[in-house]
Formats: sequence, structure tokens, C-alpha cells
Amino acid sequence: MTESGEIEGELRSDGSVRKGCDPFAQTQRSKLQNRRARINLQINKEMLMRAGAENLFRATTNNKVKETVALELSFVNSNLQLLKEELEELNSSVEVYQNENESVSVPMIPLGLKETKDVELTMPLKDLIEEHYNEPACRYEKELKELADLRQAMRTPTRNDAGIELLMEYYNQLYFIDNRFFPPNKNMGIFFHWYDSLTGVPSYQRALAFEKGSVLFNIGALYTQIGARQERTTKEGIDQAIDAFQKAAGALNYLKENFSNAPSLDMSTPSLNMLVRLMIAQVQECVFENVMLAGVKDEFLMQLQSAQEAARVADVYSLVYQTMTQPPVKNYVPFSWTTMVQVKSEYFKAVSHYFAAVALCDHTMGPDADESEHVKALQQLHVTMPEGPSLITVLKDNEERRKLGKAHLKKAIIKHEEAMRIHSLCRILRKMDILQEVLAVAHKRSLKKYSEIDREDDFFETVEAPDIHPKTQQKPEIKTPNFSKVKVTDIFHRLGPLSVFSAKNRWSSVRDVDLEKSEKGFGFTLRGDSPVLIAGVVPDGSADKAGLGEGEYIVSVNEQDCKWSKHSEVVQLLKTVSTESIKIGVITLNTTEHQNNADRKSLLGTMSSASIFSGSDKENSRKIADSSKGSGLLTTWNKRKNTNKDGSTHSVPFSAVTDDGSFY
Repeated sequence: MTESGEIEGELRSDGSVRKGCDPFAQTQRSKLQNRRARINLQINKEMLMRAGAENLFRATTNNKVKETVALELSFVNSNLQLLKEELEELNSSVEVYQNENESVSVPMIPLGLKETKDVELTMPLKDLIEEHYNEPACRYEKELKELADLRQAMRTPTRNDAGIELLMEYYNQLYFIDNRFFPPNKNMGIFFHWYDSLTGVPSYQRALAFEKGSVLFNIGALYTQIGARQERTTKEGIDQAIDAFQKAAGALNYLKENFSNAPSLDMSTPSLNMLVRLMIAQVQECVFENVMLAGVKDEFLMQLQSAQEAARVADVYSLVYQTMTQPPVKNYVPFSWTTMVQVKSEYFKAVSHYFAAVALCDHTMGPDADESEHVKALQQLHVTMPEGPSLITVLKDNEERRKLGKAHLKKAIIKHEEAMRIHSLCRILRKMDILQEVLAVAHKRSLKKYSEIDREDDFFETVEAPDIHPKTQQKPEIKTPNFSKVKVTDIFHRLGPLSVFSAKNRWSSVRDVDLEKSEKGFGFTLRGDSPVLIAGVVPDGSADKAGLGEGEYIVSVNEQDCKWSKHSEVVQLLKTVSTESIKIGVITLNTTEHQNNADRKSLLGTMSSASIFSGSDKENSRKIADSSKGSGLLTTWNKRKNTNKDGSTHSVPFSAVTDDGSFY
């Protein structure tokens, strides 16, 4: 597969479905994902065994059997604990997702993709095609295979833009699948199995919303992997990392706002809150790296800005750490993640004090420097004012600046040592050479600066350096996924326009009507597009005598399919008939009173979103503005309600009757 610059991906020879990466490729990332899949299967097996043993323990009254089952349960629980620890170690293998160059940079935390089991879609969809659509299922073998191939491909997306587009293509396609094959009042019997990304515990639901939510989670997870792999020693690489982490935050935040009561912990509101904050913190870290890349000149204001940028990074990581240590998140988030976040918080506090110290100790007032601007910058540097003389005195007195700078350096060294101490407590982080090197280099830099300004005759008591006030020049954004950039075509479009041929509608079998053309024509009026509607029938005309009725839809003319034909195309077919007779295939919608009301509104030219979508939740109403954005009825998950403020245009064809009709 190509790198991130190529967005189209590889095309299948028998269709337009993109391919995922080779699941058997021996890359570090694929090996890690294969191990994750194996552990997930083992956890599933152990949990089934535990459920069976617990049921037997409750059901039996034989004490000897109870003792045997209790012993078996202890073994199963031990195995589960070992498997979960192994999965936690995999989640902690962040170095696999980092850039492979030799530059020294702080590693980022990516998310592993959720794994899923194979889903048997073919037979249930075939049954519905024959029972609901009254068509031979064998005609749709190609479409069924295309859907199965697309789902299989999205399980192993490549770590670039092509992989994101593959996931979005499947996510958007689920909108059509939902409307085609999932009736609101019928259980399809299709179970979607997904494994928790953090715990490996399997979850399953019959709701298509669970499938959509899991794919959306993987979109966010893949963005985190793309962000972590960027070369962050160049401005272009840092900007790409910022963009990826912001899009990851947007996908996870969108999941949190539009789906609730998820069956797996990784998609629960507390988990998604934590993950969004983690992504924002990593964006803020990249912003600081951009400042460092520009070069911190020996210039007072730039050094103070760098100190405040570092303090901002420390501040957001401190918030992430607080979120990670609150129940229920602390019960399943990897310990190495919590430790790394705490290490980063302490590390960036140390860096902020280091730059404050350098700014004070190396400060020189040039002839063109604005003294008031320097004083103002120093006033805004600290959370609280430092003890001692006024800031103007500090700026003008070399010794006072050295004293305050020394206090900041002392605090920087303490924070560096705290970061190194916390790092040493985590076995997994101790194996991470890059992080250890970053901490050691920064610590030595602070010690060196301290030795440069320290004097043997320093008998004064070092003041307590105030905390640095956090401030940033670039606030992170939460970028909601742009689903419209991936245009998809309904795989099962041959079934007909969704406005009529959908799972929620019922219609009569196709009825063939033979019409004889009279002097006054065929005797009916047509309106609308795809499919064309018989809006009126002339009494005692040819159409009336043949049994055609008002409100029926034309689906064929002389056995030529017209489901997707526009008004003008059907008109042309009728005009070009070479004989005096014609065979028209028609259907009649079996609508409920509610649907009849909606149809009447559409016939009056007041098509609204309610006639296309069931419900007014944000997830569904958003799709009215763009057919590429997948939608679905959330039959098990709760829906977040919101009114739609977008336009009501939609590229999915619907039967809209215009004011002017055509008489034949």
C-alpha cells in the first residue's frame, strides 16, 4: 500500500472496494495486532468457561461438585488475569507505533484497533431480499460478496489516509445497509461481535449502531497511530501529527456525543472523555515541539513564551492524569499509560522552570529593547508574584535575576528527578529507551546550567520559585470527522430508490398492466422522479380501464427497469413506443397512516427530513445534509436528541412530486 500521500487506496479487480493491509504481513504493527486478536479469542474462551462454571456452581447441590467447580473457577480467573495483563502490555507497546528514525523525541500514546469477529450477513440479507423485496437473492451475489469483502478489508486498515478512507467508506455504507435491511419492527438475528480495545472483553449486540460505533472508534484509533508515527523533527511532521491527533479527538468526541450506553468499556462516556483529553494533551505537546523547532533564541521574550508553553503542556497532562485515576477508568486503563502521563506532567513542569531560569540568568537589555514590555512579560510569567524585590529591580539587578533563576533551576531539577523516579516504578516504561534518554538529557541540561550559575559563596537561602502560568499561542481543536470526503454508492442500489424500496416500507408485488393507446393517449398523469408516480388517472380512459390507480409507482416499461428513471426518461420511453400497446410494471406502497401523512406532504412539495428518517436524533438528522454520512436507528443504544439545522437536500433519490405534471 502507498503512504499517506495517496488517498485512493488499492482498487479491487471486481469492484470499487478498497483493500486493507495484508493481515499476515510480518510488520511490527501487524504482529502486535495479531497477538491482540489471539489474546481476545483466549479471553473470550476463558469467559465462556467461567460463565458455565458459575452457572454449574449455582445450580448444583452436591458439595463435592461445588468444590471441584470452585477450584476450576480459581484457575479460570487466574488465566483471565494473566491474559488481561498480557493485553495491557500490548496496549503499552507504544514504541511500535512511533517513527522509526533515530531522533530523540518523547513517545506518544496511540490506541490499538478494536478487533471483530466474522459476521454471517449473507443468509439473513438473502432471506430479506426474497421475502421483503420479492426478488431472487441469486441476482445479488456480487453485491453480497462486495459487502463481505468491504467488511473484511476494514478489519485491517493501512496506517495512512487510505486506511482512514477505507473505514469511512464502510461507515458510510452502513447508512444504506441500515435503511435497506434493518426494519424498525423486526429482529434480523445478526450479532455484531467486537472486543474491547483496552480490556479484550468481548461484547455483542444485534444493533447496527454498535457496528457503526465500533468502526467510528477505530477511525479515531487509526488517527492516533498516524499521529504517533509522524517524523516530529520537521515542521511538516509536527503539523501532520497535530492534525491527526485533533481528528482522533474529533472522532472520539463525536462517538461520545452521538452514541451512549455502549456495551464495552472503551466506548463508555468516562473512557471517551479520558481519550479525548489525552489526544488534546498530545496536540499541545506537538505545539510545544513546534516552538522548540523554530528555535529558542537568546531572547528574553521567546524564552518566557517557551516556559509558558511547557507549563501549558504540563497542565493538560495533569488533567489527563486526574481523569485516568478516577473510577471507573482507573480500573482498566493500562498502568503504563497512567505512569507515562504522570511522567510527562512532571517533565514539562521541569522544562518550564528551566526556560524561566535561562531567561532570567541570560537576560540582557539591548539598546533597542522595550523595558516595559519585558516587565509585563515577567509579570505574566508566574502564577503568584515571587518573594523579594519588585520585578523592575529584578530585571535591572544581575544578582537578583541570578537568585530567582537559581530558584527556578532548583525546582526544575526536583521535577526532573520526580519524573525519573515515577518512570522507574513502571516495568514497561523502563524498557522504553527513548523516553529514558529524553528524561536523562533534560536532567543533565538543568544540572549543567545550575552548576554554571552556582557560586561557592552563595550563603543566601534560595527562595521558593512560583509556578509558571500556563499559556499557549495555539489552542488545540477538536476536528469532527468529515465523512463527506469519502463518497460512496449504495452497494444494493439495484433494489431501487430508498424512498420506496427500504426496510421500513412495504409494497405490493410488481403488477404488469397492458395499456392500449387511445386517441387521447394512455389516460394518466405522471409526476416525480425515481420512481415516477402516477399522480392522476382519467376516468374511463385506457389506464382506468386497465386497472391503473392513482399513487402507484412505475417500475418498468416494456420490461425495461425504471426504478431509478427520472421523469423525463419515463416520458421519453412512453413517447417512443412503436406500437399502440405498452406493458407497464407498477407497485403500490402499503403505508401506515403516519406514512400516508408523510407521503401527502411530499406530494404537496413539502418534503421534510421526517419523511426520510425515523427519529430526530443528531446522528440521523446530520445525514440529511450528506448521503455519505452513515446513519442508523439506535435500537439498543440511547440517542442524543438534537434538531437539524442543516439543509434538507439529500443525494439519496426520493419521490418528490413537482407542481407541474405530464399527461399521457
